Amino acid sequence: MLNTEQITVGLGCIDYQIAVYIGNRPPLYQYQALDQLIGLCSGEINAIAEQCGNGWRKVFNVYAKLLYALDIELFGFAKCATSWQKYRDCFLLQTGSKTALFFNAPYLDNKSNNTRKIIHLIIGKTYAKSLVKATQLECELTWLDNEFAINTQHRVIVCPYFDYRQLSNIKIERLAAIMKGL
Repeated sequence: MLNTEQITVGLGCIDYQIAVYIGNRPPLYQYQALDQLIGLCSGEINAIAEQCGNGWRKVFNVYAKLLYALDIELFGFAKCATSWQKYRDCFLLQTGSKTALFFNAPYLDNKSNNTRKIIHLIIGKTYAKSLVKATQLECELTWLDNEFAINTQHRVIVCPYFDYRQLSNIKIERLAAIMKGL
């Protein structure tokens, strides 16, 4: 069972609709010591990318590209900015963005999940399998193929890590279609 300290450790909006779970944190003191969910400030994504390298830049870029690829009628993210780059820079993981990046295992509260229509994305098959092995994932997964798994009841999707090679544009479109199906 997860304790309440683990539920909201990460970056983003407390009223999130899209929750992304990642197995690592930016290697900067303020994020390593983080024990709550905090909204980022304008320019902070760029600062993290500059200080932490291309890997973190890719995570943020792919996150923004995914949100921008979602059905605009079901998910209004693309209505906020004229491009995914502007969305990343002006909205992603900021207060009011409805997005979050968590550094802990998913907390699957059926009541709030169904009311708020939260989609939980676990990025990386290896990370997802480590959560299952450590019994930190409170749901069964159905593997659709070697890269994507789903649990429709809890609205959980396992997808490739947010990197251009692992989650290419074609796979982003597939993930967007899976999310639309939820």
